[in-house]
Amino acid sequence: MDTKAFKRSLNSSANYHRKGFGHEAEVSGQMESEYQSELIQQIRENHYTLQRGDVTIRLAEAFGFCWGVERAVAMAYETRQHFPTERIWITNEIIHNPSVNQRLREMEVGFIPVEAGQKDFMVVDRGDVVILPAFGASVQEMQLLNEMGCTIVDTTCPWVSKVWNTVEKHKKADYTSIIHGKYNHEETIATSSFAGTYLIVLNMAQAHYVSDYILNGGNRDEFMTTFSRTCSTGFDPDRDLERIGIANQTTMLKGETEQIGKLFEHTMMKKYGPDKLNQHFLSFNTICDATQERQDAMFNLVDEKLDLMVVIGGFNSSNTTHLQEIAIERGIPSYHIDSGDRIGAGNRIEHKPLHQDLEVKEGWLPDGQIVVGITSGASTPDRVVATVIEKIFGRC
Repeated sequence: MDTKAFKRSLNSSANYHRKGFGHEAEVSGQMESEYQSELIQQIRENHYTLQRGDVTIRLAEAFGFCWGVERAVAMAYETRQHFPTERIWITNEIIHNPSVNQRLREMEVGFIPVEAGQKDFMVVDRGDVVILPAFGASVQEMQLLNEMGCTIVDTTCPWVSKVWNTVEKHKKADYTSIIHGKYNHEETIATSSFAGTYLIVLNMAQAHYVSDYILNGGNRDEFMTTFSRTCSTGFDPDRDLERIGIANQTTMLKGETEQIGKLFEHTMMKKYGPDKLNQHFLSFNTICDATQERQDAMFNLVDEKLDLMVVIGGFNSSNTTHLQEIAIERGIPSYHIDSGDRIGAGNRIEHKPLHQDLEVKEGWLPDGQIVVGITSGASTPDRVVATVIEKIFGRC
């Protein structure tokens, strides 16, 4: 599929919308009343610190709603305002936050059902309004919706679109896109649909495996088994790793993406020589500013003396999980929760340890004077953070 030609056709369609519908002022007031918090503003104005009794809260200096997320939610609200009687669907969660998605359900916005890992678009009728979420949708989904005559409201974050432009440049120049990401994450699924030949690597360990194969060759069958679900159709490591370009899922750890890029740059330099590097390696900066700011703020926060860390965000939120990883790497007891409802009476918390299922911890807040670090993922409203802080102050 010629994705550029399709995008040009889509952009010229009267049924495709990348901007709001003129209800900005009304929606802004609605979102402020539903998602903002006076307590959080007070903490910001107090140098991100607040103490009550024996409990001190230290809030990361960058946290919560990013611009792209806020824009996506506002566009979804505007869509409901602009199409008050039409059926409206979202191809996935608008963002990875349960309270925001529940609010949209209350506004009678439907979510495309998923059966056996596949989205069931049979529920969508010709002419329905369909919202594409902040992390985008695949080319195939957009083409299907366009052919169905749907009105498409595209809230894709511009940073994600920037990555799509990058992999399209790789495709045009006949480079394989090495995508640092989670192969089953919605954003990476969308990004790979815009790529030509691609290979998705999860972490440095997989990147080193690919690098070693480029330099020394190896067992092709083992390689294909390792990456069976994370490469393009017909991928051949003996052919498709001669010219590579780097891209990423925007919510991955910035430092790891940079390390992976440097690793492959050095690999191709060693393989083909410095004078031919540009013929075999392409790199563009596709790291999201908001993701970077939240990770940098988290690194600064864990440098302080903290008794424990609470990370707030959807359990399926990649950027939130990476914030949790930073605390764990520093040896700080860390609790990942998606809302204040996870904190219960009797000093009890239901939380999700890294890469594990939910579990209940009794007596999670120590007695005496404590300092609690707080941060939240880019899809978490201030009001959710405020609810968590109030419960900690109350030592529920």
